[in-house]
Amino acid sequence: MNWIVRYTPLRGLPNPKEVWAWGMYDFANQSFTLLINTLLFAVYFKEVVVGDPAQGDRLWAMLVASSLLVVVVVSPVIGALGDARGWRKEILLGTGVGCVALTCSLGLVGPEAVLLAALLYFPANVLYQIGENFLASFLLDVSTPRNIGRISATGWTMGYVGSVGLMICVVLAMQLFGIAKTPDWSPLFVFAGIWFAVGMIPAAFILKESPRDMPPGTGAVRESIRRVRDTFRHVSRYGQLARFLISFLIYGFGVQSVIMFAAIIASDFGIQGAHLAIFALQVAVTAGIAAALTGLFQDKIGTRTTVIANLVLWIGTSLMLLGLTLVPSRPEWMFWVVGNFIGLGLGGIGTSSRAMVGRFSPKHRSAEFFGLWGMTYKLAGAIGVLSFGLVKAGVGDTGAMVLLASFFAVGLVGVLTVNEAAGVRAKLRAERDHDAVPPSAPSPTP
Repeated sequence: MNWIVRYTPLRGLPNPKEVWAWGMYDFANQSFTLLINTLLFAVYFKEVVVGDPAQGDRLWAMLVASSLLVVVVVSPVIGALGDARGWRKEILLGTGVGCVALTCSLGLVGPEAVLLAALLYFPANVLYQIGENFLASFLLDVSTPRNIGRISATGWTMGYVGSVGLMICVVLAMQLFGIAKTPDWSPLFVFAGIWFAVGMIPAAFILKESPRDMPPGTGAVRESIRRVRDTFRHVSRYGQLARFLISFLIYGFGVQSVIMFAAIIASDFGIQGAHLAIFALQVAVTAGIAAALTGLFQDKIGTRTTVIANLVLWIGTSLMLLGLTLVPSRPEWMFWVVGNFIGLGLGGIGTSSRAMVGRFSPKHRSAEFFGLWGMTYKLAGAIGVLSFGLVKAGVGDTGAMVLLASFFAVGLVGVLTVNEAAGVRAKLRAERDHDAVPPSAPSPTP
């Protein structure tokens, strides 16, 4: 462990072991993000399970959107429940174990088994997304206001290191075992589940959550609902957070569309088989570099400025993709070049957005507010992925890329209205009010 601390971004942190365990969960769940949502299963579902390109785009968009809508509904209550009862770690690990089992079961899905694929993928994605919310809520447990940007970037970087390791394993497996063709990918879904299971072990033994106070005699569900109601009722006190979440919702349409359709778009541009895995490896490497670089300057220049820079990058990337759709006989290498910008955008926007929520969230409501963040991101996926998929299937790639660019442009306009300093002041006031109340008294309403 000492050499890990000495030669990684963990160096100099007061709690490197806890940050490492937290980051390892990000490392672990990349197997579901990358191999299931973004790369292998998305293409496998379209080409093998459904077998019809246009219908595959539609069904994949509908399946992803409907599962994310469920997460939107349950995230605020489950987040508040985790805060109220101190169950955040239990929920994090429980959703992880359930997702692992379902991910391994995806190896049973064969051609034309659309119903089986839906019955397995739908709950797996719900559990994964809820777990991601709870993982994010631990950011305030393992960081301080001075290093929250750095630690957020460290976790994001570890996630992309996991992506790189995954893709190296996938490329080697495709070459060594002759499973480069899409119909032969089933064993890789089992591998994704095993990777997730092994990587979450450090979090199970090392990660700790700060204790939460709950009014005596209050039922957990009732308290959860009350806290959610109070959060929405008094959202004006966290006006900058609300403003950012609205902007995040809009540009999240674009981020989620890219994540869920990246491999499908790449295959449409002619990248197939092992080349598709290598393309994903390239995206993972550039994303990891972007996340690491973000950690170096984010706390110095401000989280809002970092988000703005990444949105400008995304607008440029979307316009490049639009340009490629207008080239009649486009060479494959052009999409490989754009893939680097996709990776840079994914790595930078992810860690900076999460850090912004952390900057605005009082510590005693971390799971609840990150539940709202997760709810917003999942709603962005439900709306963005569905609209992108339907436009792509009905109008074509050019119309889909115009829509993608507009998501990021409108989101940028919204972020420009956010006042980061005012949001931090609101958070500090809420924490002071909470600390001034004795543990036996009802907690103050934010």
